[in-house]
Amino acid sequence: MSAWGRFREDIEAAKLRDPAARSSFELALLYPGLHAVWAHRANHWLWTHRARFLARTGSQLTRWLTGIEIHPGAVIGRRFFIDHGMGVVIGETVEVGDDVMLYHGVTLGGRQREGGKRHPTLGDRVAVGAGAKVLGPITIGADSVIGANAVVTRDAPADSVLVGVPAKPRSHRQGLDTRALLTAPDYQI
Repeated sequence: MSAWGRFREDIEAAKLRDPAARSSFELALLYPGLHAVWAHRANHWLWTHRARFLARTGSQLTRWLTGIEIHPGAVIGRRFFIDHGMGVVIGETVEVGDDVMLYHGVTLGGRQREGGKRHPTLGDRVAVGAGAKVLGPITIGADSVIGANAVVTRDAPADSVLVGVPAKPRSHRQGLDTRALLTAPDYQI
């Protein structure tokens, strides 16, 4: 897919996930979550082509401009959307699937200093609520929801709803989409 096609796909994904979005022009010009993702793509390209200092410089500039820190080594899927992104941190070995959504204050971070895989992997269509911390080399299965302020340190199977500190899975009510689950009173901490 061309770069222009990816831009349009990202804007459409943002329209789908953010009821406050008014127009494609507004999204492209004013949404720092989109800007951070777009900058990450360029920085990731530099990272994978061994221009690591330039990639880190670009990621730090993006952090300064948007308040969103995405390490250039992170692997991000298609239609990734960060809503109200201030304070989001995504570590070097993070892997994010397609159609994933994060809210502000989310950390996808590590718990150890050793090299290798030390950050989480999020499956497709995962939604992560505001302030949640997903830590360590764990895997969150597809179609899962992580509630606001949850601290997740263990693997979770597909279709999980994770809430609490430490996060524990709760049953998933059939028929609710992930956006609805993030605001459902039954799933709050």
